[in-house]
Amino acid sequence: MTEKKDYQTQQKLHHIVEALKEKKGQDILTINLEQSGSAFCDYFVICHGNSTTQVDALSHSVIRRLKKEMKETAHHIEGTNNSIWVLLDYSEILVHVFIEEKRSFYNLEDLWADGKLERVFEE
Repeated sequence: MTEKKDYQTQQKLHHIVEALKEKKGQDILTINLEQSGSAFCDYFVICHGNSTTQVDALSHSVIRRLKKEMKETAHHIEGTNNSIWVLLDYSEILVHVFIEEKRSFYNLEDLWADGKLERVFEE
């Protein structure tokens, strides 16, 4: 049963990252929190856009792709009213899409540094 969950989580993570890359998300980072012992989810995915318009496009790209590819909808979505920091809650994966200045200010990468950080590079 956990193998199936792990596979589905990895597929979901893949689709999230690809959706962010498709809309030119900046500095995409995944943080594996499974071994941290203090997390309420398995992964954070963090990226930023250069404008609120791009943040909106990035978050909607993730929503559309997961709905299309995995028939998955977010359990909770927050921040779409101003698109400065959009949070998409997919249970085991939380997606944080920031405007660049807010990402620097909140610095989630350092707050969750006990997780395994992995930068996503364009191919």
